[in-house]
Amino acid sequence: MNRTPVLVGVGQVSERLDDPDHRGLSPVALGAEAARRALADTGADPTAVAARVDLVAAVRQFEASAPGAVAPLGASDNVPRSIAARVGADPRTAVLAVVGGQTPQALVTEAAGRIAAGEIDVALLVGAEAMSTARHLLTKVPEDERPDWSEHVGGQLDDRGLGLETFIVPEQVEHDVLAPVVQYALFEHARRGRLGLDREAYRRDMAALFAPFSEVAAKHPHAAAPTARGVEELATPSGDNRPITDPYLRFLVSRDQVNQGAAVVLAATGAARKLGVPDDRFVHLHGHADLVEPPVLDRADLGTSPAAATAVRRALAQAGIGADDLTTIDLYSCFPIAVRVVTDALGLAADDPRGLTVTGGLPFFGGPGNDYSMHAIADTVTALRARPGTYGLVGANGGAIHKYSAGVYSTSPAPWHGGDDAAAQAEVDAGHAREAPGKIARADGAATVETYTVEYARDGSPRRGVVVGRLHDGGRRFLARADADVLDVLATTDPLGRTVQVTSGEEGNRVAL
Repeated sequence: MNRTPVLVGVGQVSERLDDPDHRGLSPVALGAEAARRALADTGADPTAVAARVDLVAAVRQFEASAPGAVAPLGASDNVPRSIAARVGADPRTAVLAVVGGQTPQALVTEAAGRIAAGEIDVALLVGAEAMSTARHLLTKVPEDERPDWSEHVGGQLDDRGLGLETFIVPEQVEHDVLAPVVQYALFEHARRGRLGLDREAYRRDMAALFAPFSEVAAKHPHAAAPTARGVEELATPSGDNRPITDPYLRFLVSRDQVNQGAAVVLAATGAARKLGVPDDRFVHLHGHADLVEPPVLDRADLGTSPAAATAVRRALAQAGIGADDLTTIDLYSCFPIAVRVVTDALGLAADDPRGLTVTGGLPFFGGPGNDYSMHAIADTVTALRARPGTYGLVGANGGAIHKYSAGVYSTSPAPWHGGDDAAAQAEVDAGHAREAPGKIARADGAATVETYTVEYARDGSPRRGVVVGRLHDGGRRFLARADADVLDVLATTDPLGRTVQVTSGEEGNRVAL
């Protein structure tokens, strides 16, 4: 049997609260519908394909992505097997993946490698979120009228845990620098400082990046917010576009109130043909890479991601092409900086005529938890089938740019490249070890503001400030909360490079003017 792995089926599903046919599907039900569509998309008998599935891997839902999290409406005790049972599959192996938006691409690469090694013949990868429906049920429907989404199916499950070891470190816990919207805001201002842009110019830079994304989403049938928005609207505070964390307005950040699911079917070429899958459904993974960054305070430059840039370059090199050879591009876009760490490194412009997304991006298409890039892969496969022989890139980001997985796809046949990212990872690690300033948990003395952010209340008032600083004595990096006088400065002026005084205490570090 030909062991070359190919993607043979993709499927997407969505529903909005205001849809006339809104069914209020659970995440498992949405995932099963996406899986059915992916099986049908193979062009073969979906029942026969489902019966041959050896592996079902599910992307971890957001409601199960934090320590001690509890699904308020109940959940399956074995999500991949709940979905498999609904589509007529009984896999030998069920997997529940770790937390992170890199997961879909990482699962594709893993499944392809297992197919090439002869461990499995057919794999189904699936993820779904029903956060919008869940919030509606929890806030608008009486408790005794809410559905119970609990399922008890048991069976084998490779639950890989949360995988948050490098996402959360003690300094971040102590200073409450945990929310992605806070961490990414720190990265944005670090990049702004390196570019020498003032606050207004940088906000327009972010808006110019994301305006084309919104135009793509406006035409996408599964987009959660299908409205095209111009640069001026994205860059201007308003009632709908309120400040979240500096420099972010609401329209510039990932939209998690969605009901979306996506699935991908992979198979060995020989198994696919035996099942009757036409060759024109085949899409090959030509290049791939999976790399990680160290914890935030251990990075050399908070406004870049060597792991993301290296992963994309490595995937392109493995495919034997350059960025100019791509026809489609989808870069994970929970926040502008997640796109910029790749475009800056590869020299891609915000107005690249190919576009930087095939879906419309997380703020406009929607951010279905850890599963966004499954939709990007599905759209990439569909686009490449329509233009045989062309190439598409999917860049998938997890955590606060902690993990990055890249894949290059094409309908053109290609042998499987297993690859080993160890050397590339060692290079990334060595760069940080060589260039990072070192960190200190308890800081005292004069310091310089390296980056910062302000969190805002819903009424638009500054709520709290966070500073990453460098001590004048030795240059070590620290995290700190902002005193009241500093909060006003952070909110109304440009504090990058400003001298502050940091004092340590039982509740961590605080900075004052």
